[in-house]
Amino acid sequence: MTDFPADGFALFPDRSVVALRVNGELKDLATTVTADDQVEPVTIDSADGLSILRHSTAHVLAQAVQRVKPQANLGIGPPVTDGFYYDFQVDEPFTPDDLKVIKKEMERIVRENQRFVRRVVTDDEARAELADEPFKLELIGLKGGSAEAAEGASVEVGAGELTIYDNVTRDGETAWKDLCRGPHVPGTRVIGNGWDLTRIAGAYWRGSEKNPQLQRIYGTAWPTKDELRAYQHRLEEAAKRDHRKLGKELDLFSFPDEIGPGLAVFHPKGGIIRYEIERYMRERLLASGYEVVNTPHITKGDLFMTSGHLQWYADGMYPPMVLDEVVDADGHVSREGQEYYLKPMNCPFHNLIFRSRGRSYRELPLRLSEFGSVYRYEKSGTLSGLTRVRGMTQDDTHIYVTADQVKGELTHSLDFVLQTLRDYGLNDFYLELSTKEDGNPKFIGDDTLWTEATETLREVAEASGLDLVPDPGGAAFYGPKISVQARDAIGRTWQMSTIQLDFNQPERFELEYTGPDGEKHRPVMIHRALFGSVERFFAILLEHYAGAFPVWLAPVQVVAVPVAAEYGDYLQGIVTDLKTRGVRAEADHSDDRMQKKIRTHTTQKVPLMLIAGEQDRAGGTVSFRFRDGTQLNGIPVDEAVARITGAISARTLVNTAEDLA
Repeated sequence: MTDFPADGFALFPDRSVVALRVNGELKDLATTVTADDQVEPVTIDSADGLSILRHSTAHVLAQAVQRVKPQANLGIGPPVTDGFYYDFQVDEPFTPDDLKVIKKEMERIVRENQRFVRRVVTDDEARAELADEPFKLELIGLKGGSAEAAEGASVEVGAGELTIYDNVTRDGETAWKDLCRGPHVPGTRVIGNGWDLTRIAGAYWRGSEKNPQLQRIYGTAWPTKDELRAYQHRLEEAAKRDHRKLGKELDLFSFPDEIGPGLAVFHPKGGIIRYEIERYMRERLLASGYEVVNTPHITKGDLFMTSGHLQWYADGMYPPMVLDEVVDADGHVSREGQEYYLKPMNCPFHNLIFRSRGRSYRELPLRLSEFGSVYRYEKSGTLSGLTRVRGMTQDDTHIYVTADQVKGELTHSLDFVLQTLRDYGLNDFYLELSTKEDGNPKFIGDDTLWTEATETLREVAEASGLDLVPDPGGAAFYGPKISVQARDAIGRTWQMSTIQLDFNQPERFELEYTGPDGEKHRPVMIHRALFGSVERFFAILLEHYAGAFPVWLAPVQVVAVPVAAEYGDYLQGIVTDLKTRGVRAEADHSDDRMQKKIRTHTTQKVPLMLIAGEQDRAGGTVSFRFRDGTQLNGIPVDEAVARITGAISARTLVNTAEDLA
């Protein structure tokens, strides 16, 4: 038996290891293991190590807040992507000046090198120790009911024993404590100086508008100061690329108040980008054996009762409408009868198409595809530009296969997804496997089928050669899924395409096909969405390219700028020729000086500018100017047209002269 030191520093003085994985479970560095245990060190720069670092920093934040504002009540403080947050109930909202004071107090706590010490307590002991913390008392009452707890509350309570973490000073005194499952770094000095507080927000307790509104402080934490600075630089770059900012500057889309939050309208320039995104996707679908269907925006509620959405997804749906008219004996018309819902999903409609007539095994795989508009009642606080909306268009495909075809079709779908994403300019991927959480009533269906589906997805994902990351509990209620995670130009990760196996909906809809034996069989259903939604994909591409789209996606592909007005007709002839070839080309005949025209179109991120003066007109040539200011001069017109159309057909990203050379 090995007893690790209480502070862990004797073993790992360089802070490289912050916790242990013992028999697959994360444990504090100050833990006891036996010779039979499988023990792995958890380094501070690993995914788990970063999460532990950030969770520990959240505790330091909460301790600092209660030093500065002793009457503050504690909510929850989980780690999140790239950082952490902690919620508080305070008399007055936090101000930027408050953050400065809190940050100074956090720095003192870090220097004090308080140890994080774990204690197991009973429910009653926890209630007694945290009697002044009403939200902690509520969490204690939710122990074991993770499905009902607030997002992030799993860091504090779960199905097992309750634990409290004490922050213990060098002289052995408990300086602060919190209900927490851990683990934590050995002591506060491990946190170092690679952290910062980032912003203040409001948040309803347990995510419900019926509950008290708390104050949330966000922060970020990294192993070193240099990594913090690199992250802050990425944030600055991300702010420049924010699709909401670019959408306004480039006149692409807006969210009119008259329509409502989360409901976007696309302007002409944004509309043509969206059209091109969808057009290419439709070409790929048809070439890969998909069949196009179309379904209405509303339906009777019974359809979603059959699919399970009303039981498991009702909170994300708009409330029902009563639309069927009923005429009484006197001829009076009233709107009573069936309840209709705006559809949040397309899959139940596709099931009805499959079921509309008898199906043979010879028709399978049957790949039904639709760019279907769906509507989801997202809470106002979660809406975020085009990445989180209430009305969206999904490139939804549902594939019906025999049991023997499942693995091959999953491989086909994953290959299709990855190649198509590469065509849009995304090339850096890893995969995530989302599985069910044992004991969670959210997940429906037979456990054996879940296991079979999960293992099949795992095999297909591993065969792709991409890294595979587990996502326990992240599956849809009807089945596990693979999601493609793509890194953009500045290294941020976006969840892109999803491929989900579903043994449950074919059962619920009683879908059948006739097999080669003449008997009826149940198909397996695969849900596949490449974009997630067109709106979200639009936003991701806009930020990935910082608005400087490849020529094929650019709303204006070519602008002709004459050196002087007398060369306008010459360039107009070239523009007219380009338009007949399907190129989105314009000639700038405005009264602005040439240099101002160039600045204007550069700001609008036009990929190709054609410039002509006397020498070009006399020689039948034209000059190219590119986004970075480089030029190609004296290019014969026929060659220039060929280069432009070639860049479009090849979906080339053209920013410099070298890109078109």
